[in-house]
Parts: sequence; C-alpha cells; structure tokens
Amino acid sequence: MTSFTIITPIKAPSKIVFDLARNIDIHKLSVSQTKEQAIAGKTSGLIHLNETVTWRGKHFGFYLNHQSKITAMASPDHFTDEMTKGHFTFFRHEHLFEIRDDTTLMIDKIEYRTPFGIIGKLFNLLFLKRHLYHMILNRNKLLKYLAEN
Repeated sequence: MTSFTIITPIKAPSKIVFDLARNIDIHKLSVSQTKEQAIAGKTSGLIHLNETVTWRGKHFGFYLNHQSKITAMASPDHFTDEMTKGHFTFFRHEHLFEIRDDTTLMIDKIEYRTPFGIIGKLFNLLFLKRHLYHMILNRNKLLKYLAEN
C-alpha cells in the first residue's frame, strides 16, 4: 500500500474550500494537462454523498478511465472518494478541512495499491507516486488561488 498526505493552507472559510474541492468543473481545469474529462455519473457541478464520477484522461501515453464514489461526507469537515472501477487494486482519497485561526488547512490523504505485482511496485516507485503527488499539488494550487481571490 502506498500513501501520502499533502497539507495546503488556504486563507478562506472551510465551506468555500470544501465546495471548491468537490466541484467537478474545477477539477477538470486543474487536470487539463491530462485532457481529463468527466464522462459518466456526475459530470458537472458539486458532487454529493453516494454519487459517482467516471474520469477519462491521458496518463503515461494511454487514455484511462477511473470511476470514484463519494463514500463519506460531512460538510464542511471532510469527504472521501473511493475507486469503484479503474486500474488500481485500491484507491482512496480523504479530503479533510481543519480551521486554524483565519486559515483552512486542506488535507489530502491518498492511499492506493497498484496491480501487476513487482512490476506495478516498480512503476509506482519510479513514476506513479510522483505523478499523483504533482496532480494533487496542481489541483491544490488552483483551489487555493480561487478560494483566496
């Protein structure tokens, strides 16, 4: 199992940050370099508890689909999306929002498992973890910009 956490301080109310983080249209903007599109389920606007979204994007030269479902949500404190179909054997993304003075700490906790045994582990070590980490960083930069401006 691979996991990592990214903490992004944002000078905005947690409700604003919470809604930006679950906005499908904003996610599309943040991953435009992968040509990612929402192709099924909830494809625009705010995603809610028990809703799914299927993403199609170009990663490592291949178009891949990834379907996630919102499995937990308590506004404006947290929500969790988990893969229901895709190329991981397991994928969970917890989105947590903590208030500190006039700042919301947006905390992304990512956990996943790759398929293909040792080859998958090597691919993860060399490429995948860094790719996912930078996708989340880019998304968070956009969310921070939008929330603070």
